[in-house]
Amino acid sequence: MRKFGARARDGGWAAARAVSRWAARRERLALRGADRGDVPGWVMVTVMTAALVVAIATLATPALQTLFTSAIEQVTGIAGD
Repeated sequence: MRKFGARARDGGWAAARAVSRWAARRERLALRGADRGDVPGWVMVTVMTAALVVAIATLATPALQTLFTSAIEQVTGIAGD
């Protein structure tokens, strides 16, 4: 058994084989159409969309409340005061 930090006896070929297997697997997955896409880009789009929804809701809430109150008063004839 090899100690941690000890030099590999195979001259680093095990690491090269592992990288080669990883690259071959990635190529097979890409050919099958199993590419996951640009994950950080989708995260950014999702966060920006959520920020826009919050900003629009913050700006529109007072106007929507006034609009709703006015509509209810016209229908029922009862003032909300």
